[in-house]
Amino acid sequence: MKIYHLSHTDLDGYACQYVVNFYFKNCVFFNSNYGKEINDNFTVILNQIEQDLQKNPNGQFCILITDLNLTPTQCEEFELICKEKNIKILLLDHHQSGFECMQKYSWYLLDNSRCATKIVYDFFSKICFKDENLAHFVKVVNAIDIWLKDDKYFELGKIFLGMIANAKEINRTMFAKQNIEYMFFLLEQARHFIDKENAPILLEDSIHFLKKDFFKQNHNDTLANLISAYIVNYLNFYKDKFSIYYENFKGLLTYNIGNTSVIGNDFLVKNPEFDFFIDVSSRKTLSFRANGKVDVSLMAKKLVGGGGHKNASGGLFNGFKDNASYTNIKAQINDLIKQKTLKEGLS
Repeated sequence: MKIYHLSHTDLDGYACQYVVNFYFKNCVFFNSNYGKEINDNFTVILNQIEQDLQKNPNGQFCILITDLNLTPTQCEEFELICKEKNIKILLLDHHQSGFECMQKYSWYLLDNSRCATKIVYDFFSKICFKDENLAHFVKVVNAIDIWLKDDKYFELGKIFLGMIANAKEINRTMFAKQNIEYMFFLLEQARHFIDKENAPILLEDSIHFLKKDFFKQNHNDTLANLISAYIVNYLNFYKDKFSIYYENFKGLLTYNIGNTSVIGNDFLVKNPEFDFFIDVSSRKTLSFRANGKVDVSLMAKKLVGGGGHKNASGGLFNGFKDNASYTNIKAQINDLIKQKTLKEGLS
């Protein structure tokens, strides 16, 4: 059976997936905040299952949701779809706000006395096997997530929590697989500190170097340069997927990429067939970068009434609707370009 695992975007959410990955290897991981983003991710998961079914019509699939509570409407919709498509669904959570759903749906398991990671570990360790080292890791997450201030793991849990909260270097919408690999790497390395003396201080002092270990490729450099090289490498790998066109110019579209000036310039230098670079953010901003081949200040002005410099400009795309799917994000930018181009042709 293939597991599609949707979880929250904090320590508890990623730790749930870390535990599931310990027990099962045929998994695909997604992460979401609450609200519409859950529905967006659910749609992406269903589309991937449809693709899997085309390759393997007899395949069996399970959608596992952890550390996220659903609304009654979401529960009703998800259950109906899963029944129609013969997909198993299971939710393991600890938020009291899901109590109404827990009473109605047999697949909705809730216990507010434990963090979601402990619920997941207790559930699957009974089915599979117990692991003492993994159990210690779970205790650290549980201590901080349900705020057990007198627990011996509480202070270390605070460092775990901050480590994951500040691990924003890889955009999870564009690079979901790489993002989860990064989170698992950090959690795996953090586990080694659990039984050490002064573990919270040792781990806090080591996080910078743990991050460098992950992003380091052939040589050492500053963390910022290592991150940029890593991101540009994957932009190169997926550049056909991320390509976008404006008039006769070819560009690359990213979403919430961060450090746009450095990453955009590095990409354009290494890929001379590209003329411009655009990053759209969840705050509706568009950042335009070029390397002398096109005046992006004019592009920004025409598309969103923005402006700036020839090689670095920006603007606000008021009509942009944030989405968990890169495909849907790219479609909005393509529509914007098409509409503005058409309008310009008619004027």
